Amino acid sequence: MTGSIQIKGQTIYVVVSYKDRYGKKKHKWISTGLKEGAGKRRIEEKRKEIIRDFEEEYSKMKYTEWGGVLLNTRVKFLKFLDVWLETIKPSLSVTTYTGYCKNIRKVKRYFEQYDLYLDQLKPAHIQAFYNTLSAEGLSSNTVIHVHANVHKALSFAVKQELIASNPSEKTERPKYVKYVASFYNKEELTKLFECFKGDRMELCVHIAAYYGLRRSEVIGLKWDAIDFKNKTISMKHKVINAYNGNGEELIAEDKLKNASSTRVLPLIPHIEELLLEEQRKQEYYRSLIPKGYNRDYLDYICLDNMGNLISPNYVSDHFRHMIKKHNLKKIRFHDLRHSCASLLLASGISMKQIQEWLGHSTYNVTANFYSHLDYNSKIASAEAINKALG
Repeated sequence: MTGSIQIKGQTIYVVVSYKDRYGKKKHKWISTGLKEGAGKRRIEEKRKEIIRDFEEEYSKMKYTEWGGVLLNTRVKFLKFLDVWLETIKPSLSVTTYTGYCKNIRKVKRYFEQYDLYLDQLKPAHIQAFYNTLSAEGLSSNTVIHVHANVHKALSFAVKQELIASNPSEKTERPKYVKYVASFYNKEELTKLFECFKGDRMELCVHIAAYYGLRRSEVIGLKWDAIDFKNKTISMKHKVINAYNGNGEELIAEDKLKNASSTRVLPLIPHIEELLLEEQRKQEYYRSLIPKGYNRDYLDYICLDNMGNLISPNYVSDHFRHMIKKHNLKKIRFHDLRHSCASLLLASGISMKQIQEWLGHSTYNVTANFYSHLDYNSKIASAEAINKALG
């Protein structure tokens, strides 16, 4: 950084030459407050003083541009999180982005009390936040997921030269606890089916238990996915709750969680009977209330009596309500997927076959989830070692 002496209108200026963050050369005229004819020694002292002050100011005035908005280095922490989410949104799936938003909302709720600038954020702030989440009853794995998002956001801030280091790297996160899935056995599922008999979610529950579908896959089933002639059911569409910036909205997509999730399975006779009954019921309600029936979702299977699509949140909330109402063992709707896997394992179905049935991306995913349930393989191992050693 250099500074030359220039005179304009009898006033002596120092013209400071520097480069902006894009490498473009800039010049700034700064008055010395001296008039033409001042002593050379005094002018030189003033020039050095001005350059020194400008360098100090310049070091604090780095900018970054996101979405056409020029932000000063000292951006507020919560503002930074909003801009970061918008920056990464195009590179994420709708489901992943929604998960990020949920975690960042937890961060914002906590840090509203501090009103910190990004460069004021300390490891102690973040550690206290994690400790608060744990004290509120969130699981260790949930806190780890939040930490992952915080760490990623602050790493981005380091790359953008908004902060010198990532304060989240100096925190202690909880230890990861391997998730052990809850599930129902055959008798418990039979009782569950009895409790949901005649309920608007009866079909959803049966499909989830028999096929091990994810919630989004159950709700996303359309009538064109059912081939009554060739007796097949296709998983190729999903419906999820996605965050749109102001709240959540229903999003329908033909892209499932992974390539293996798109699959065609045999149509189980019991499910076929329930589907045919659902067809008749929907036709009846359309004729009963022709003007009040919602015709926006005629392609979908899981509807209420007014033709409205059953939402993902309703599925989880109503399932939880029914479990509590009938004093059943506490599980989540997603645990019907695990129940399906456990019953298949108990029936001697291989892990590879279960992977294909559930639509897991790899064999390892299936094995990691359900290896602790595979008692048949342990019996085979016991018999093999007994035979080998006598």
